[in-house]
Amino acid sequence: MTRTAQAHSHANDLQQARAELACAFRWTARLDLHEATANHFSLAVSDDGHEFLINAEGFHFSEIRASDLVHVDGRASTQPEGLDPTAWAIHSAIHRNNPQVRCVLHTHARSATALSCLEDPTLPPIDQNAMRFHERVTIDTEFNGMGLDEEAERLSRLAAAGTPILLLGNHGVIALGDSVADAFDQLYYFERACETWLTILATGRPYRLVDAEIARRTAEQWRTYPDFARNHFSALLRILEREEPDFRT
Repeated sequence: MTRTAQAHSHANDLQQARAELACAFRWTARLDLHEATANHFSLAVSDDGHEFLINAEGFHFSEIRASDLVHVDGRASTQPEGLDPTAWAIHSAIHRNNPQVRCVLHTHARSATALSCLEDPTLPPIDQNAMRFHERVTIDTEFNGMGLDEEAERLSRLAAAGTPILLLGNHGVIALGDSVADAFDQLYYFERACETWLTILATGRPYRLVDAEIARRTAEQWRTYPDFARNHFSALLRILEREEPDFRT
């Protein structure tokens, strides 16, 4: 491949990355998993993971376009202009310290955040969605203020655990994935599972859990289910192409 062709291919890949991340923002708003102009998503776009795309300060998730995303380097010694301080601190730390993590989606989604505030924030194997996350959630119960400085570094060390979900005590949730599709699918299903669990608790009635071995087997079935996340996200892209095509601009 010539240098010109390589440059063209890289540009196309970067534009697709921008479009997919913009799609994730739009759908997070549609599903009411966002919070005003807060919360942040990022996607690594360099092989070493240090360079990433992230939403600029002050944009509502429902209006974000591909061109609104900021391309930054997590190794920079100072915060780039136009970024929220917590966005820069948390996401630069995670990408800088965990190059294997490609996509980082952080929200204060209602049900996941409510679960994170319980004395026991464990999501038990109560239904098939919850079993997807059996032994695949890293629970943090050491909240120490907004995600700045050492708090951001501490959160980045949790990402090294290799689980797709970081449940941040008294704070919210972070979904991690090797692509936007993967991370978004994790975020979506974790919120659905949390919602079901909290609904069950609210009934006050006895409930029935699945035993650990079945939960473990079901989690593995989820993990190896072919093209599940990609099919989900491809459908979301198609819908936006019809209804909000400006997300790609």
